[in-house]
Amino acid sequence: MESTLILVGGIILVALVFDFVNGFHDAANSIATVVATKVLTPTQAVLWAAGFNFIAAFSVGTGVAKTVGAGMIDLQYVTPLVILAGLVGAITWDLITWWLGLPTSSSHALIGGYAGAAIARVAHLRGLDRSFDVLIGGAWIKTPMFIVIAPLMGMALAYGLMIAVYWIFRKARPDKMDRYFRRLQLVSSAALSFSHGANDAQKTAGIITGVLVTSGMLAKFEVPAWVIFVSYGAIALGTMTGGWRIVNTMGSRLTKLKPRSGFCAETAAAISILFATEYLKLPVSTTHVTAGAIAGVGSIQRMKAVRWGVATNILWAWILTIPASAVVGWLTMEGIQLFTNGN
Repeated sequence: MESTLILVGGIILVALVFDFVNGFHDAANSIATVVATKVLTPTQAVLWAAGFNFIAAFSVGTGVAKTVGAGMIDLQYVTPLVILAGLVGAITWDLITWWLGLPTSSSHALIGGYAGAAIARVAHLRGLDRSFDVLIGGAWIKTPMFIVIAPLMGMALAYGLMIAVYWIFRKARPDKMDRYFRRLQLVSSAALSFSHGANDAQKTAGIITGVLVTSGMLAKFEVPAWVIFVSYGAIALGTMTGGWRIVNTMGSRLTKLKPRSGFCAETAAAISILFATEYLKLPVSTTHVTAGAIAGVGSIQRMKAVRWGVATNILWAWILTIPASAVVGWLTMEGIQLFTNGN
């Protein structure tokens, strides 16, 4: 029993490390626009974002946590070590893309790493031809679909908001208009940080709850209050460390932003993420939605305003995230099985 407690405690610690990495990796998504438009300094922006990341813990349910923890992988094949291997896959891919300055999805890295580790486990137990029995089909149809739908949703909403802003303020001088939207960006960046915390911290909460269920410490999949608290705390702490490589890509390299366009991008991204969190109970990528929204506001004047070469690099990173993190998760699980004789 003592060894199980130590193992579970260690895996929960790794899960919180992932949550922390998610925070500083994805901090760029909620602060890039407000920093790029000089509404807040980088230090002010990360503190602002971290606060609203944490506030989300007291305002949303656990639907996303249940989807990630038990709705995508059949728990009868999962052990705490499978979850550990999945977390290693996710953290490895997040650190690689953070170093390269690519705004990829921590959500999809977690999903990919978890799936790769579970597939390795089933392949060992039942053979390669039954490896994919561990995946719950319905959820795996929706998740890849939203890799495409999420950024398009953000792009379309941001484009529509920009049209509305230009029409409403058609008689206003641009400098006066931007002074007004500099204040409004405080609201929109807070909303985006809130939505980021609401969706992303739940993914770690789902993983930790999965560890507790598969180790026998919980009888059924219900997310404990302390798990919610520590998950949101870790992501908020990670956000406070920043993520400046990705801020540069999102905030200035993809397109040039002004306060009015920053407000529209943040608002569109926040609406899209909260819709997926509250109504669909789906884990979506804050990165994908925000990048799509920024491209949407950038293309309102002319398509060339968006640096499509940078956007293409980001797109390739998105496509590779699930398979790359799955490979790392699979290799990690193979190594664990090798050293534990498959147990």
